[in-house]
Amino acid sequence: MQKLGDFKFPPFFSYPPYFTLQPVRDTRQKQVELWKELITDYCKHQKIFVIGLEEEFPLFSNPIIERSLTYEAKEVFLSALVSEGRAEWMDKSHRKCLILWHRIQEWADIILHFVRDYGFGDTVLTVEEIRSGIESRGTELAGIDRTILMRALKLLEQKGKATIFKGTSADDEGVKFSV
Repeated sequence: MQKLGDFKFPPFFSYPPYFTLQPVRDTRQKQVELWKELITDYCKHQKIFVIGLEEEFPLFSNPIIERSLTYEAKEVFLSALVSEGRAEWMDKSHRKCLILWHRIQEWADIILHFVRDYGFGDTVLTVEEIRSGIESRGTELAGIDRTILMRALKLLEQKGKATIFKGTSADDEGVKFSV
């Protein structure tokens, strides 16, 4: 089994046909399922939030078997994630994809647990403190993509569990939690 750092690739990653879009519907469906799981697991493990289809991405090639996914295959696999709400295209031309290994609601729940665990109810935190503060180190919130974080915070605001304060710049935007 291959490894990249401490990430272990599944057995299919060493099977050349899985790097070529399969023409048989049932086989392709299985292929798409395996790739969707691999993409979300890898991105979560490596804390990767954006995949550019035109950029080098270690997951999309296997030098040991000398295989790489085509642009079309990458787009098929990412589109499958988009269709089930596990990713979103960031542009109309489908060149960049935002990966949601947790859906926005799940991220909102993670934020609430973080706030409760650290006693931040009725406290104002900057958005940057949530992403990179001392308390967030070692949590899933450490290094979270700002777009995902803001969408989760806006969801919490809609539910009356947070109030977002606009700052003069992105660095001083704040949020007060009501939990």
